[in-house]
Amino acid sequence: MQITTVGIVGAGTMGNGIAQTFATAGFPVVLRDVGQAPLDRGMGNIRKSLAKFVEKGKITQEVQDASLARITTTTELRDLAACGLVVEAIFENFDAKKAVFEELDLLLGPEALLASNTSSIDITRLAAVTKRPDRVIGMHFFNPVPLMSLVEVIRGLSTSDETYATVRDLAVQLGKTPVQVRDYPGFVSNRVLMPMINEAVFALFEGVASAEDIDTVMKLGMNHPMGPLTLADFIGLDVCLDILNVLYDGFKDPKYRPCPLLVKMVQAGKLGRKSGEGFYKY
Repeated sequence: MQITTVGIVGAGTMGNGIAQTFATAGFPVVLRDVGQAPLDRGMGNIRKSLAKFVEKGKITQEVQDASLARITTTTELRDLAACGLVVEAIFENFDAKKAVFEELDLLLGPEALLASNTSSIDITRLAAVTKRPDRVIGMHFFNPVPLMSLVEVIRGLSTSDETYATVRDLAVQLGKTPVQVRDYPGFVSNRVLMPMINEAVFALFEGVASAEDIDTVMKLGMNHPMGPLTLADFIGLDVCLDILNVLYDGFKDPKYRPCPLLVKMVQAGKLGRKSGEGFYKY
C-alpha cells in the first residue's frame, strides 16, 4: 500500500518529533492538536531541531525549508480525513486514545491505516474500538524521534500482513530500524526498561545510595549513556508511572509494582525535566 499524506495527532514532544521525521523524509504531514498554543510550541520545537541539523551540517537550508513547508497544522480531526496513515501520539491513557481512534475510524477512508505511538497500551484493545482492526498497528518511536533509530512495530491480534509490511517499509523510508514486536504490555522496550528504572527508585527509597551514586554505578559499571534516574526525569515520572501501572495491571505480577516514592513524586508534581524537578533539579 502506498502512503502519501500522513496525519499526526498530538504536537507534544513525540508528536512534533514524528511530524518532523516524516516531513524530512518527503511526506506531506497534517499535525493536529486540541489548541493553537500546543501547535505553536510543537512547530517551534521542529524549527529549532531542524536549525540544529543545519548548523551541524546534517541537512541543508533547502531541506529545512522544504520540510517545514510540508507540515500543515490544524485543531480539527476532520482535516486528517484524506490521510493514508494517521499516527496517534497523545498521552498514555487508554480512554483518551480510544476516543481519538473511534473518531478517526469514522473520518478516514476505508483503506487508511491507524497507528499508535503508545509505549505500553494494548494495540489489540485499541483496534477493537474501530471497524478496521486489520489496519491498526503500533508504531512506537523513541525520544528524541529525529535522532533515535528504533521503531517498535507492534502487531495487534488482527493486524494484517499488508498493514505490517507497509508500516515496516515506511519506518525504513524514515531511516529507522523497525523491530517486530508482539502485543504484550510494555512491548519489549518498556517491559525491560521500566522495571530497571523502578528498581533504581526502590534503591533510592530504601537508602541504598544517593540518586547520583545510583546513576554513576549504572553509567560506569554498565556503560549506560545516562543513569536510570536521570533517564526517568527525561522521560517524565508520570509517564514512567503510567507504564508501570499498565505492566502491573496487564501481568498481575508484583514485580511491576510501582515504587511508593515514584507514586509520591508524581502526586507532588515532581515529574522530572518538564516540571523543573524530579530526582534532580533543572
